[in-house]
Amino acid sequence: MSIFCIGRNYVEHAKELGNEIPTSPVIFMKPTGALLPQGAEFEIPSFTQDLHFEGELVLRVSKGGKNLQGADVLSHCDAITVGIDFTARDVQNELKKKGLPWEKAKAFDGSAVLGAWQTLTPSIVENPIHFELHKNGQAVQVGDSSLMIFTLPVILESITEYFSIHPGDLIYTGTPVGVGPTAKGDHFEGFFEGTSVFTLKVKA
Repeated sequence: MSIFCIGRNYVEHAKELGNEIPTSPVIFMKPTGALLPQGAEFEIPSFTQDLHFEGELVLRVSKGGKNLQGADVLSHCDAITVGIDFTARDVQNELKKKGLPWEKAKAFDGSAVLGAWQTLTPSIVENPIHFELHKNGQAVQVGDSSLMIFTLPVILESITEYFSIHPGDLIYTGTPVGVGPTAKGDHFEGFFEGTSVFTLKVKA
């Protein structure tokens, strides 16, 4: 299983971190070990003092392909949910200063949280998708897929220009504005169109 991730896919999020607005999808990857087991407690790694949450929509690949194009590219995915891409922001900033890859900051064990899958229907795809991430009972991120710089089909087209996709692969599609620090004891909950799809406790 491959975990593909898209960075800087919302204008306001790029601005909040002082990043340039990308002209093509920013793609990075996480290893299988980054996926936090369902129901597991998340533990903040010892190597970071500034861990950020990043809530986002996640697609599940159901059909393999390469160089996908056209109106039916999303037929290669059968489900969607909300997840968290945890980021060691202090580590990432140091890596960026040196022009080095982000894996240490983005791809560590347990850094990818995944909610319960929702069937990817045509009606979902044809309309803006709304999602939220709550921390300790308060909404900290409110997402709307219509605000994405690169749409879900464009993301699939871009990924498959460089990589083959296979059933079971995951695609994290980017986070909206509102990312912030994570502390021991925090409680997160993800919502897809108003439905709770995951809860997560950070180990105290």
